[in-house]
Amino acid sequence: MSMEVRTATDEDVPAIVGMVYELAEFEKALEECHLTEEQLRAVLFAPAPAVFCHVACTGGETVGMALWFRTYSTWEGVHGIYLEDLYVRPAARGTGAGKALVAKLAQICVESGYPRLEWAVLDWNPARGFYDALGARHKSDWLPYRLTGDALAATARAATS
Repeated sequence: MSMEVRTATDEDVPAIVGMVYELAEFEKALEECHLTEEQLRAVLFAPAPAVFCHVACTGGETVGMALWFRTYSTWEGVHGIYLEDLYVRPAARGTGAGKALVAKLAQICVESGYPRLEWAVLDWNPARGFYDALGARHKSDWLPYRLTGDALAATARAATS
């Protein structure tokens, strides 16, 4: 069967949301996932969308997805792409769906003059071997940080004090 990678449509939203939940379960964080179809539709199909999605399809079935957004480098003065979620359903792993999705984002980067495609992966995720095989390298000199929950609220309150 041939693999098709294309921009997600409204009809893909239920499958994409389903895959986001499958990914959350795989990453042992299902209770943290709250995405709804309405939320995803609102960001993907807004007049000026800030989030984008490509899907991999084979035999008429959506088997993988890549949700992404543009970043910006002040040092380089140009955008890049941050791959928020890459997921291929277990039955389709090894078929080239993941590679086709990453290749599509790389193509968008090259055609748009974006010098980087970035993402994060859990240290225990076996997908690291897949990423290494693509030639991607993990960055050990930059540590990801995240401000959430009570700490986020407290920091926000400090802005109004």
